[in-house]
Amino acid sequence: MSTTKKQVHLNVFVRGTGHHSASWKHPLSHPESELTLEHYANFARIAERGLFDSLFLADNYAGTGRRLEPFTLFSALSVLTKHIGFIATVSTTYNDPYHVARQFASLDHISNGRAAWNIVTGASKEDAANFGRPEHPDVLTRYAIGDEFVEVVKQLWDSWESADSLGSSDEVENVESSNIHEIHFKGNHFNVKGPLNIPRPPQGYPVLVQAGSSEGGKELAAKTAEVIFTAQQTLGAAQQFYSDVKSRLAKYGRTQNQLLIMPGLSPIVADTEAEAKDIENELSELLDMKKALKQLSNRFTVDLSDYPLDGPVPLDKAKPSSEFTTGITSRHEVVLDAVRREKLTIRQMINRAAGGHGHVTYAGSVIQVADFIERWVQNNGSDGFNIMPHIFPSGLETFVDKVIPELQNRGIFRTSYEGTTLRDNLGLARPENTSKKAWWTKYDAPAVR
Repeated sequence: MSTTKKQVHLNVFVRGTGHHSASWKHPLSHPESELTLEHYANFARIAERGLFDSLFLADNYAGTGRRLEPFTLFSALSVLTKHIGFIATVSTTYNDPYHVARQFASLDHISNGRAAWNIVTGASKEDAANFGRPEHPDVLTRYAIGDEFVEVVKQLWDSWESADSLGSSDEVENVESSNIHEIHFKGNHFNVKGPLNIPRPPQGYPVLVQAGSSEGGKELAAKTAEVIFTAQQTLGAAQQFYSDVKSRLAKYGRTQNQLLIMPGLSPIVADTEAEAKDIENELSELLDMKKALKQLSNRFTVDLSDYPLDGPVPLDKAKPSSEFTTGITSRHEVVLDAVRREKLTIRQMINRAAGGHGHVTYAGSVIQVADFIERWVQNNGSDGFNIMPHIFPSGLETFVDKVIPELQNRGIFRTSYEGTTLRDNLGLARPENTSKKAWWTKYDAPAVR
């Protein structure tokens, strides 16, 4: 019997001053720099020094947050780094497949094969108004559109068999070349002729990432994704999710090693547990409790400010998930489950939500955090973690300088990068080009309109 331990994969979730809601108030954060390239270049250099697989940037199209556009930022960072991958979030509801295929192909070429696409269907009804849409589609419609959208993008990437196989510059201009194919895609939502006007990406496809944990999200991940970001609060819940999603792969002709599952983890690390708890308490004291109560009250049928902070959460007043069909429904249930299981007070629920936004939080010593990571990975709760430091850059630096060496000493984390592309480092195969298959038959997708 093999005694080889599973290797841990790590991504860092990039977010302004940090993932704790009060991070911008902390003296170690730098909110004045969060729209500068150097701010993010520093994160990238630290993560690459720690041999992380990738950087992940969330994105949306509404609100007043200070958030850089992913393609612009990652294109700049790609020339300042050599190994780390770049996971850009792009919605299938408020974009066009041709544009997205071209943008990711460009990023993959510029970065020499380090691009990845976090596929989202859009979580905010406010997005619709910014794109002249009468309404935000319901969740079933969004997933149907998303499924077809991804298929179009993959076919566009495959419309060039290989840039290496082109014999002359004349062939680049000639769409009738034997190396370049029109896709003639006809579906319920998209009608695209093709081909793409840029050669196939170096990785074949940029790595496909998905971040939903709803039923539709799990099915889309099983069919399409190669990495899935998710949120579980306990090892038991993580193991159940891991088994569920991996068991769905076979019906799509996929094996379990073709999908990596990486829950979010917001660690607060110090030399001792007491020091880590002190940092956690310091951040909690910086919270705007009035604002936090107002935000969480949106998840209840009552105003939580009318209840004692150190009293129990009125779970009987929680809104059902069905009322959040235009948003991230699964995250609502994760938070409520933690409240039920641990009998959290309103104050404790606010502190928990502020630290991880529904993802698991853990404050402990270097050894304790390494134990936590090893336990989840070796017991099939995950294949690694989407690390969400409480404060940037100090939280990431501490993790890289102290937790990474401990994981390496245990033989469960790399000591050098395995290859030159993100696929190499994630252990994912380069997809075969399907351009010679008969695409011109109508795409068989369910009608939802």
